[in-house]
Amino acid sequence: MQQVTALPTWNERWALFLDVDGTLLEFADQPDAVRSTPRLKVLLQKAYLDLDGAVALVSGRAIAGLDRLFAPLRLPAAGLHGAERRSADGAMDYRAGLDDRLGPVKRTLTEFVERHPGLLLEDKGPALALHYRRAPALGEDCARAIALAAQAAGHGFHVQSGKMVFELKPHGQDKGTALVAFMDERPFAGRIPVFVGDDITDEDGFRTANRMGGISIRVGGGDTAARYRIDTIERLLRWLEANLLAADQDDAWDAPRAMPQQTAV
Repeated sequence: MQQVTALPTWNERWALFLDVDGTLLEFADQPDAVRSTPRLKVLLQKAYLDLDGAVALVSGRAIAGLDRLFAPLRLPAAGLHGAERRSADGAMDYRAGLDDRLGPVKRTLTEFVERHPGLLLEDKGPALALHYRRAPALGEDCARAIALAAQAAGHGFHVQSGKMVFELKPHGQDKGTALVAFMDERPFAGRIPVFVGDDITDEDGFRTANRMGGISIRVGGGDTAARYRIDTIERLLRWLEANLLAADQDDAWDAPRAMPQQTAV
């Protein structure tokens, strides 16, 4: 697909869907080591206000993990690549109910990880992620191990590859299906979908946004269905700042306010 490197001008009729790791934040050796920044929270705040709430995080992380990462903000979100979703009104939708079948598979993969220093097995409930970022030479071994795990899990699961990770996840849900579900609801309905991501796990989102007449933006290299490309996270954040914060840079670094926030339970 022919791509444009100059990103489009901000449009208040957009519905903005944002991947997190590799798109808004740099990767770390372990997912729990990733930290958000006041700068990014301000940008999310401003986008949310400018787009009347039509901003959602669409991530491989669980929604609970997204809330911890961006606290005190509590945005609409799709977690586990669409297996769970929180609407703008706070309603939760869990599409995966197969995590009980992963118990024996998890034990097998845990033993595999224990035999290979540098690997990490992340338990996401209805999904398992095998990370090899700290042991890239073990990529092929991990691919074989996760393929055997998928066979053992049986019908209803498949392997999703990503940047230095293989994920065993339920069939039928992806970032594209999450985008479609959001676009059927307020405040997203009737807007132009804009999907921003960086990885093969985002390609379903790119294709869906394209199919709906929207905009798709890939951060970094690699083959993609995205129609726009920007080379680094920093340049993406600067593009957001140029569109959202140019009017008053002094106020841009204030603490987030007037946003949906987490409440004590």
